Amino acid sequence: NPFIATRYHSLIIKNGTLPPDFEISAWTDHDEIMGIRHKTWPLEGVQYHPESFLTEQGQRLLANFLKK
Repeated sequence: NPFIATRYHSLIIKNGTLPPDFEISAWTDHDEIMGIRHKTWPLEGVQYHPESFLTEQGQRLLANFLKK
């Protein structure tokens, strides 16, 4: 589901550079990678700030993450 997220930097992961154990879980409208996850371990990484007041539903995103 699309949403607006706040990004304070321009760092991105280049497509095609992830190890085979990871998959892309979030991206921008311009296909910039904004989230990855490990295929078998409970590891997640994001390139945006869910805690920012400018991120839509940021508190909900964090709450859902902590439920896992």
